[in-house]
Amino acid sequence: MKTMKIVLAAAAATVALSGAAMAQEATKPTISFNLGITNDYVFRGISQTQGDPAISGGVDAGYGIFYAGAWASNVDFGVPDPDLEVDFYAGVKPTVGDTSFDFGVLYYGYRKDKNGAPGANSYTELKAAASHTFGPATLGAAVYYSPEWPGKGGDATYYEGNAALPLNKYFTLSGAVGHQEIKNYGDYNTWNVGVGFLLGENATIDVRYHDTDEHSYGKIYDSRVAVSLKAAF
Repeated sequence: MKTMKIVLAAAAATVALSGAAMAQEATKPTISFNLGITNDYVFRGISQTQGDPAISGGVDAGYGIFYAGAWASNVDFGVPDPDLEVDFYAGVKPTVGDTSFDFGVLYYGYRKDKNGAPGANSYTELKAAASHTFGPATLGAAVYYSPEWPGKGGDATYYEGNAALPLNKYFTLSGAVGHQEIKNYGDYNTWNVGVGFLLGENATIDVRYHDTDEHSYGKIYDSRVAVSLKAAF
């Protein structure tokens, strides 16, 4: 796992340096905002709201291949706290031909844990991802590495393969298969498949089925359907 951490960090640094030259092609910085609502906030196959609805919002800034942003949502882990997640992230997204890359760092922050101690559930991940277009379809793969999972879980790695296929101007079929490894906890597999529908220029609705192979871990690992509406502006 230490090797994985070094590889991800080195890759991100290398691309960032080489990407500095590419960034000169950018004309000006960009900024966008997003708002979302869902009947169930699902992350890697696991409900983050005990099956209840969530409202989220975020802001993203970019310049050339560089990006940074913040995002927040209500959460419910089955204990009094935390009740709010606030994430921060930054990275680079270079493109080579029909292949796009994403190297970045993410911080998942929680307002307080069940004992009122700030930051006890918070953690950081390094991300390395790539996607390639094959005609209308897009295939991708990603790996996320955390040096310390919450609750003294030790280092953790999440692997994912994903795909998307536009069915027409409005509908897109997509899905993903992932595997979560946590050193001091049990591993599990997860998958999802769904359809996204474009509502006008700035809004989309997504209907998605999620499941894992570890229903014995608790009901938040059970299969579920999440319906989400997101607007960007």
